[in-house]
Amino acid sequence: MSASDLAIVAALVFAWGMLSARLERFDVTAPITFVLAGLLLTHGPLAPLGFMPSHELVKSLAEVTLVLVLFSDASRVGLRDLRADVGLCLRLLGIGLPLTIALGTLLALALFTGMNIWLALLIGAALAPTDAALGAGLMVNQAVPARIRRLINVESGLNDGIATPFVLVAVAGAAAAEQTASAGPGEAVVELAAGLLIGVAVGGAGGFLVNAARRRGWAEGSFAGSAVLALAVCAYACALALHGNGFIAAFAGGLAFGATGGQRSERLVPFVEETGALVSLLVWLAFGAVAVVPAFESLTWQTVLYAVLSLTVIRMAPVAVALAGERLGRAAIAFVGWFGPRGLASVVFALIALEDIGQPVAGSAVSVIAFTVLLSVVAHGVTADPLARRYGPRLGPAAGGIDDAGIPQPPERRLIRRAS
Repeated sequence: MSASDLAIVAALVFAWGMLSARLERFDVTAPITFVLAGLLLTHGPLAPLGFMPSHELVKSLAEVTLVLVLFSDASRVGLRDLRADVGLCLRLLGIGLPLTIALGTLLALALFTGMNIWLALLIGAALAPTDAALGAGLMVNQAVPARIRRLINVESGLNDGIATPFVLVAVAGAAAAEQTASAGPGEAVVELAAGLLIGVAVGGAGGFLVNAARRRGWAEGSFAGSAVLALAVCAYACALALHGNGFIAAFAGGLAFGATGGQRSERLVPFVEETGALVSLLVWLAFGAVAVVPAFESLTWQTVLYAVLSLTVIRMAPVAVALAGERLGRAAIAFVGWFGPRGLASVVFALIALEDIGQPVAGSAVSVIAFTVLLSVVAHGVTADPLARRYGPRLGPAAGGIDDAGIPQPPERRLIRRAS
């Protein structure tokens, strides 16, 4: 990145920081702002400025963001968040998520002629994770029962890590099928297993040490947050050094860190999230610069249809199946099903696939992912506040009659981390 590019990016981040509250009153979120900025800087009136992120920079940003997102999301979801509604969470993650991936994969195979199973799986898995922060208005609206907000928040915090192995196996399979990489899906599975073990070891040991150091007063408060950030990077780097998968190591490391670190370590996680928030802005900017125009250039009716179905049937039908018999009521189930925005994780998966497989092979799949995310950013961004205000109060009895009293609120860090 040149000095002029750095100046542009810094100015954009500063401007968003100054105007974010004002813009969000009009449902203009950070993803919308930075995607539009990336588009204008590369294909609009600001193109003469010469801004164009390199492929190496885009891949590095995507990888760093995914590591921070996976670690912070996993470390934030503790047992106390799951205890009250562990059955609902397990149903969404253990039934709803696999069904979403399977349905998305089958629909991609049916709609896109000539697409192989690996690219179809890439589309289905990359678009399965949800991003609660794109519905920021819903997540902080007290009219929506805390149980519903917590359920959406916990699902969003864990499903990106669970979907990651499917995405990585799909990328490896697509690369091997096109002979663009020597490692196939079998090697990818071995790397995933190694990453899981390494992440648990590093994160668990780190959480124990952080808890012990904080309890004894050994750790300086102003530097303890940096230690947790370093731990996330350490889990990722250790896995790479030992031929494991770094992303799974980051997710497993976050889970282990949250389990062994206790409340003392939980207070340090926002430092990781705030760092991730800054990097995520750059990812949205890169997404607007490198993915939006190709997505529209290759736009077909099949892509539009898939995007619409992805945000509705592919998401909402599995949620309905997963939550059947839980007495939440049809309105609450529909509410949870609709608020499954596709956001940062899907963008990062698309950018990683684009860089690892290449535009000629991955272009069609990335275009589908990109258009679906764009549609979601707009649709969920503008409907979060109105639907939360209109239908939120009607969900209380159906959601089990549980109000905010005594229920942990969905942490605002997700809204900060995803910069929405």
